[in-house]
Amino acid sequence: MQVQLVSPRLILSGGGSVARIAEVLESLGLSRPLVVTDPWMVSSGTVNRCLDPLRKAGLHPQVFSDTVPDPTDTVIEAGVVAMKAGDYDCLIGFGGGSPMDTAKAMAILAAAEPGTPIRAFKVPAKADRGALPVICVPTTAGTGSEATRFTVITDTASDEKMLIAGLGALPVAAVVDHELTWTVPPRTVADTGVDSLTHALEAFVSKRANAFSDDYARIAMRLIAPNLRRAYADSQDGKGSDAEAREAMMRGAMLAGLAFSNASVALVHGMSRPIGAHFHVPHGLSNAMLLPAVTRFSLQAALPRYAEAARIMGVASDSEGDQSAATRLVDELEALNRDLGVPTPEAFGIQKRRWDVVKETMAAQALASGSPANNPRVPDAAEIISLYEQAYAGR
Repeated sequence: MQVQLVSPRLILSGGGSVARIAEVLESLGLSRPLVVTDPWMVSSGTVNRCLDPLRKAGLHPQVFSDTVPDPTDTVIEAGVVAMKAGDYDCLIGFGGGSPMDTAKAMAILAAAEPGTPIRAFKVPAKADRGALPVICVPTTAGTGSEATRFTVITDTASDEKMLIAGLGALPVAAVVDHELTWTVPPRTVADTGVDSLTHALEAFVSKRANAFSDDYARIAMRLIAPNLRRAYADSQDGKGSDAEAREAMMRGAMLAGLAFSNASVALVHGMSRPIGAHFHVPHGLSNAMLLPAVTRFSLQAALPRYAEAARIMGVASDSEGDQSAATRLVDELEALNRDLGVPTPEAFGIQKRRWDVVKETMAAQALASGSPANNPRVPDAAEIISLYEQAYAGR
């Protein structure tokens, strides 16, 4: 079987690695970066963890910090204007998934004909060209965007979270420093952690899985499962004393990104994006709201796979039968949500009336994204609506 793999050209991983960001640029022949980040990274001074080493090396980085959670087409357009106003030879996405996805989309849109909207690149279109190389520096252990060929951008005209895929979205390099996660709030640690676990599990059961993506997913689940609760507990004091758990989560998130970048995600992500677009629920949190119900729905269509995932995660023994092991997996996902304080959509504050009004639209958008087609059990619109109803009720 032939397999095509994609990954960044260079990955620098480990505690304190962001201090070597200038070396990474030099190795790639780059020297004029525009750092794409968010307002909090600037106001808190965290972005200086990236800027200071660049300045020390004699570079003159500039900053675009107008990114927003769930990046929008309008922000991407503003970013392209800022990018074209300077003499830059690369973009550095510094922050969580939103700044990294913004940098990727800026590169893609800047390579297009003037006047082309970013929606022109949503799946099934291929976004294989980027105007500038992108280097990603994640500050959360979750999205895996530093290692993927995907970016997700909200169309403000339709409230649709658009999946954009192609080599234009693939970072040329990633700097993965778990020490950047030490001051991340507990809610974000939990949500991004579940996001990374979802990436690994969905890549493992995806119809597009292959031997290489399986290896990435297995290692990612083995790292994330025993360390997510530890990292969440460690985040309560904001001091980052459990370096072992934090490093495992960061490595796991990156490997999960490599897994789904080469196998694609499935139904959870297909259903999650519309929730984020319509109700502004953080992406990892909307994944967590859906993960137990969608896994239960999919179980019998890939029982051996889900059972193996349960064993890898340490929630089932090697001697346990597939049915029992897979059932334990669903039980663990429900327990994880309880332990991490994951709310139902209702507890999050979404009114039932509003949920019911848009659930058919969300189902249509989920199907249009293509991700549900990768699921072991491919749902129709009515089944997706039913799953939205189950998630709302917390069943």
